[in-house]
Amino acid sequence: MKKFIVTGGLGFIGSNLIKYLLELGYFVINVDKVSYASNFYNVQEFKKNKLYKFIKLDISDKKKLDQIIKRYKPNCIFNLAAETHVDRSIDRSDDFIQSNIKGVHALLETLLKYKNIKLVHVSTDEVFGNVKKNLRTKENSPYEPLNPYAATKAASDHLINSYINTYKLKAIITHCCNNYGPRQNLEKFIPKIIFSILNKKKIPVYGKGINSREWIYVKDHCKALHKIYLKGKIGESYNIGSNLNMRNIDLVKRIILISKEINIFDKKTKIKFIQDRPGHDLRYALNSNKIRTKLKWSNSINIKNGILKTLNWYKNNKDFYKMIKNKKFKNRLGLRK
Repeated sequence: MKKFIVTGGLGFIGSNLIKYLLELGYFVINVDKVSYASNFYNVQEFKKNKLYKFIKLDISDKKKLDQIIKRYKPNCIFNLAAETHVDRSIDRSDDFIQSNIKGVHALLETLLKYKNIKLVHVSTDEVFGNVKKNLRTKENSPYEPLNPYAATKAASDHLINSYINTYKLKAIITHCCNNYGPRQNLEKFIPKIIFSILNKKKIPVYGKGINSREWIYVKDHCKALHKIYLKGKIGESYNIGSNLNMRNIDLVKRIILISKEINIFDKKTKIKFIQDRPGHDLRYALNSNKIRTKLKWSNSINIKNGILKTLNWYKNNKDFYKMIKNKKFKNRLGLRK
């Protein structure tokens, strides 16, 4: 039986990836340090699965990480352990340097003892920076990170590439566009919109809502990661995208329209434009032809079906809100008195 370690498995993409791998019949070890973005609700449906094991661990702890790798001898490590929210990186970059750079360095140093274990490192499209209209970044496009989050992810990519070249580490880097779907932290854009709709609150939108993002349903991303594990070339990087870009304001209007179709929208709910954040990139867009042609992957869930699935999940999983760790964020959402 193949075994996988997923770091950051209590988070959004990590927990969805674990769910997908378990459905395929693999044994999965979830390694997570249990930070603000971790939510045990994300794994409750499979936590009793005999093929699932949770271990609390910060990947910066090389000694304990080595013990886990030595014990389970995984075929592959999917590294999703990271600080991810741009706003947080602007307010407190220290955590991002610790997790996204030092944590990755510790993981690489540990893997030097295990040259046969494959590493699939999940990076971000934000390392490429702002992308001009009608253009899409390729895997070999220059890095131009424009916020502390993107800069730390870019640094981790460079570290990994150096270990591939210097030590022949079996690693692959992926860059995905914006994900959405079940289990996503409420500080992210689409969950925040949905939460506002479900709770009849104003929907906050930065600036004038003209920032453009490429969106993919999280299960399509998970399928791509599995495909890359199976067929991806060591030392390469792969963009994972949907080719669907939308302005933030247009996405909000689309979600409102779908919520009206399923009768969960209150006409009193309004859009509220708020002050834009510092260094807000106008547009991200990926060229994902490489994974489509070389690995024969394609996304299958369109935006309407994906948003509908996501709306229904949040509507039917209100206990998800109760298990959020961040008290300040709960206060802002009105989840705490």
